[in-house]
Amino acid sequence: MTRIDLDSAWTVRAVGGAVPEYLTGVAVPAAVPGSVHLDLLAAGVIPDPYLDENEAALAWIGRTDWHYETTFDWDGAGAAAGTGSGAEPPVVDLVALGLDTVAAVRLNGTVIGETGNMHRSYRFPVADLLRTGRNTLSVTFTGALTAAEDAARTLGERPHVNRHPYNAIRKMACDYGWDWGPEILTAGIWRPLYLQTWRRAGIDGVRPLVEFDGTDGVVHAHVDLRWAAGAAGAAEPLRLEVSVGDAVTSAHLPAGRESAIVEVRVPEARRWWPRGYGDQPLYDVAVSLHDGGSVLDEWRGRIGFRTVAVDVTPDAEGTPFTVVVNDRPVFAKGFNWIPGDCFPSRVTRKVYADRLEQACEANANLIRVWGGGIYESEDFYELCDELGLLVWQDFLFACAAYPEEDPLLAEVVAEAREAVTRLSPHPSLALWNGGNEDVWGYHDWGWPEELDGRSWGWRYYTEVLPQLLAELDPTRPYVPNSPYSFDPELHPNETAHGIKHIWDVWNELDYTEYRRHRPRFVAEFGFQGPPTWATLVRAVHDEPLRPDSPAMAAHQKAEDGLGKLTRGLAAHVAAPQTFEDWHWATSLNQARAVAFGVEHLRSLAPLCMGAVVWQLNDVWPVVSWSAVDADGRPKPLWHALRRAFADRLLTIQPRDGGLALVAVNDCDEPWRGAVAVTRRTFDGSELARFDLELEVPARGVATRALPARIAVPDAADVEVIVADAAEGRALWQFREDVAARLPEPELACDVERTPTGYRVTVTAETYVRDLTVLADKVTPDARADPALITLLPGESTVFEIRTTATPDPKAFLSPTVLRNANQLRGQPR
Repeated sequence: MTRIDLDSAWTVRAVGGAVPEYLTGVAVPAAVPGSVHLDLLAAGVIPDPYLDENEAALAWIGRTDWHYETTFDWDGAGAAAGTGSGAEPPVVDLVALGLDTVAAVRLNGTVIGETGNMHRSYRFPVADLLRTGRNTLSVTFTGALTAAEDAARTLGERPHVNRHPYNAIRKMACDYGWDWGPEILTAGIWRPLYLQTWRRAGIDGVRPLVEFDGTDGVVHAHVDLRWAAGAAGAAEPLRLEVSVGDAVTSAHLPAGRESAIVEVRVPEARRWWPRGYGDQPLYDVAVSLHDGGSVLDEWRGRIGFRTVAVDVTPDAEGTPFTVVVNDRPVFAKGFNWIPGDCFPSRVTRKVYADRLEQACEANANLIRVWGGGIYESEDFYELCDELGLLVWQDFLFACAAYPEEDPLLAEVVAEAREAVTRLSPHPSLALWNGGNEDVWGYHDWGWPEELDGRSWGWRYYTEVLPQLLAELDPTRPYVPNSPYSFDPELHPNETAHGIKHIWDVWNELDYTEYRRHRPRFVAEFGFQGPPTWATLVRAVHDEPLRPDSPAMAAHQKAEDGLGKLTRGLAAHVAAPQTFEDWHWATSLNQARAVAFGVEHLRSLAPLCMGAVVWQLNDVWPVVSWSAVDADGRPKPLWHALRRAFADRLLTIQPRDGGLALVAVNDCDEPWRGAVAVTRRTFDGSELARFDLELEVPARGVATRALPARIAVPDAADVEVIVADAAEGRALWQFREDVAARLPEPELACDVERTPTGYRVTVTAETYVRDLTVLADKVTPDARADPALITLLPGESTVFEIRTTATPDPKAFLSPTVLRNANQLRGQPR
């Protein structure tokens, strides 16, 4: 088998639709894999769509048809593949792993295929069309917005969020705009394209499904085969060999057999665990197809031995939703993942590694791949395998009603079959989910009236997808949608049952209202904040910068987003008077809001067994719910979540009309230790003290009521409760900053050079909240750690700043760089 990558000498030109005059008849060099926006940007004919208001100025690209073309030489060398046993003529296929989206593919002027699905691959036989010498290959894409609107008219309009009918076409939904993403309607060859020459038979897919038999690991390798025309009638069987580590099993296959199952036993297999629960041993798997002494085809991957289930057995509180790995319940500390870029071909293994390692450093153990994006590349899932990050994988449906009829039905089945097959080896893949907020949308967003009896996707979630998984991957649990209550008689977002999305907080309510919810598992909740300063000023160049200046508004996609940010601040800090104060205040408020929710949810365990934050990452520079911005810089939220997701957490929570210290222990060992709980004034004076001994079981929670002398203040506007243990500190400030008498921050600071940058030491002479060095304001590559540190008078902390630059050290001590909450205190009410 040979492969010739067709990744060079491509050009792209506009051939129809809204073509600007300056591009008429103009071809520019094109990258494969890539996207038309990137090609035009590289050619210097459009500005960067991520900057300022360029997104709107480039909307015409989505209404333009694009013609990609290349030439390549073919010398018929693939015929050498036919010199073996039987000397069958070779088969030559054009394999396209990703075409975005509605396209016609031509070889030497002949249409060899038409496509309509970004989320699947295509294989076209081309041996009869190849010429010795020069060949011309072209792919012509219909404009993405035109294609979606045409499909919607054909299938019938159905309700969806946002402006455009993304639900009529199998393309990355968020390309059409989302409440954190731009309308950048891409086209292009976004995954590799190549010629493959083979003979007799080849491997179409491998599903190495695992189970345990006592101490032995058992792999059932399901192998799908394709056969060359006429080869199925050959007399000689083929040999299929499957190895898992050092264990090898072979089977003989009669000609024409389209699938086979080969069992391989691995004695005393080591179990794969999610991070925080054990190691992640991985086993190499190799599948080879033999014809006599020659190898016709090979497949390689890695697996891990583990079991996974979801416990939804009704109990006295409702319906739980608990992920269970290797028979052990796991509290899911997670992030939602959206595509890493509007242009997925730019998302390299390093980008995936950086983001996923940031999730791990924030103490997460689960990543949910959201249904409005893509099935990510192998790099993503391989890294999750290695890092021990459980993957919750949505099928690609989001916030819309979807036609259940052909041609969409056939495309959904084809893409789902391919995705399940491709992702099945990965031990990190723990859960399949039918879609995002589709069932909730049908119940609450007025769809039945709009649909007037037309299909909307229920059949996908309750028949098509579960039946397909029963056939292809019965080893993993499946849920029909998120949120979902597991009882058709109940509202799909019912708090006491199954999976919950909490969006009344942010949209309508203050973040302290998280405490009204007592859910079993939360798969989405979050609060907005701006990107880090360096990311923001790289992308937005308004003069002056204001929260509502034109380019800032273009980088805020949420409905009434600025209004919600402003109202969200009001109960907590004084109204910011400058843009820099606004940036700091909204960043801080985002961090506090989401950490507040996480601490509440973790304190409810085991009633609640999951807190999956919306969201880890961004597709572009934007005001959003992310913890890490589009340039990869951690926001204050990331630092807050690292503490809130820590294996051992102390938090003070309201309980039974008073206050309680809650200790959450997400470790395999009991947590024992002393805690000193004091009530203090802001000047550091100790007013009351309560000493206790912690005794928290492994993977457990302990709650201790605080006595009135601690829980009841004498002067609420100048007092705070401090609970100190070896593993960390919990604080309870009796009044929000806006109503408290926070002192003017008095700090003694020192800066010194280090081999990796700078070290800033700060000693507080007053009570100071949430000290943070916004180091990227000094130089864009600077990162400061830790952040959001609260100090009592006389206490010190050290910030390590990593940078390759050599700015004036005093710049890190500027009051607009060395930030704290006291700077936002205003006048108490």
